Amino acid sequence: MTSNPMVQSKSPNPGNVHRSRAGSVVALVLGTILAMLGVGGIAGGIASAVVASQQGPDGYFTSSAHGFSTASYALISPPADIGTDRIPFDLGSIRLAATSSAPGGQVFIGIGPKAQVESYLSGVHTTQITGIETSPFRVSYRDQPGTATPTAPAAQGFWTESASGPGTQQVTMDISGADVVMVVMNADASAGVSVKMQAGFHSELFGTLTPALLIAGILILLVGAGLIALGAIGVGRGLPPSSQGGAGRPSVGTATGTAVPGDVGTPGSMAEAKRYPAQLSGYLDPQLSRGLWLVKWLLAIPHFIILFFLWFAFFFTTLIAGLAILFTGRYPRSLFDFNVGVLRWNWRVAFYAYSALATDKYPPFTFAATDYPADFEVDYPQRLAHGLVLVKGWLLAIPHLLIIAIFTGSVWAPWGGSDSWGQDYARNTGFSLLGLLVLIAAVMLLFTGRYQPTLFDLVMGINRWIYRVACYALLMRDEYPPFRLDQGPAEPGAPFEPLPVDGQPGPPV
Repeated sequence: MTSNPMVQSKSPNPGNVHRSRAGSVVALVLGTILAMLGVGGIAGGIASAVVASQQGPDGYFTSSAHGFSTASYALISPPADIGTDRIPFDLGSIRLAATSSAPGGQVFIGIGPKAQVESYLSGVHTTQITGIETSPFRVSYRDQPGTATPTAPAAQGFWTESASGPGTQQVTMDISGADVVMVVMNADASAGVSVKMQAGFHSELFGTLTPALLIAGILILLVGAGLIALGAIGVGRGLPPSSQGGAGRPSVGTATGTAVPGDVGTPGSMAEAKRYPAQLSGYLDPQLSRGLWLVKWLLAIPHFIILFFLWFAFFFTTLIAGLAILFTGRYPRSLFDFNVGVLRWNWRVAFYAYSALATDKYPPFTFAATDYPADFEVDYPQRLAHGLVLVKGWLLAIPHLLIIAIFTGSVWAPWGGSDSWGQDYARNTGFSLLGLLVLIAAVMLLFTGRYQPTLFDLVMGINRWIYRVACYALLMRDEYPPFRLDQGPAEPGAPFEPLPVDGQPGPPV
């Protein structure tokens, strides 16, 4: 069997690669962490600005008024010990307002130290608020029985803040570390408290916090993005250059399905006309374990963690590349090779763990092409359209993105049920079309020990469509992806030979 020289030439010594790229990897990791912190700071600044904008004309962020009622003498809040006495700045203030629901009723509302409030209401029938749910609004109470009759609350001298009388009464207190409780009673200390209450919050902290978070977040993000760019350039330079031809067949795995006859390199051939400059390949393992697919997602967790950081870095390298294309018409080669490496890494993990489940060979921790049975390659473009970079990902790709949404989006069932208001709603079944096909293949493998080749070909076709669109939307090529489901392990026209199974050579394809 002949080996693929292209793949062999892309298999550098891992030890030398790791040593030469150590600094670049450190810069990449540090830049990604800083960029995450920067994004978090900017998001926090935006959230702070939104909250500050919601404060009303009087400077308070106020909730809606809701009813509270009890047959006891007093309505008591849980102790408010928030431990802020050591904070060197003012967090803000809380305003509580209460209005008696009884016609002509007068209400008392007070805030006082927990120990003195308990002494005042000792032996008195009271009700403590234990929980509040907002959607729908619901209050949980806990009754404290008693037989004593309290004296008028306004006559007590221990209240930190208090108000009593007809209409709406309100109290305001600074947020502190004091162990205090709020008490609502009838002004005459009679039993049966029924009020409408609302709370408000005000803080000058948002005015200072918003610009501080935004400025710090932007600066940290710029530093992080710069380190990401330096790290990606270093990693990309250490990779073998992306090919100008189709993705080669790996030296491990086996072919299933059928390939289009012809040489992909022959000018004017049918295969050349059908060939897209992003090539995805994957070869079905003929001896898959029946049950290993049940834990592959667990085994792949180290890859998922790394890919989370890589995709975060990928976002910034694509932005930088987009700016370069806009002004120069060229995709920086080192960034291109890095981004192709991230897509290749992602495809190998997907092929192993969830998007195909077609091999039991553990994916390698490398950006470069190896002898793994799944590979992805993109031809490096010599020139790219300057202005096309502005509309490819969000406008021109929309038809493909809608189709991909069908492939990868969740399936909705119109018979889902009804909500608490009696309205019918659809239920998300949790499976995408691609996920459902892979699940069917996995269940058949579990019970029969065989992965259906035709089902594998269809799964490969869907994945190939997805990666072609990703290549276009992520600015790597200007050629519009075809609306075509090219099934099978290899690209149309890509020549390959089946590898030996149990030591016996396969028939030529």
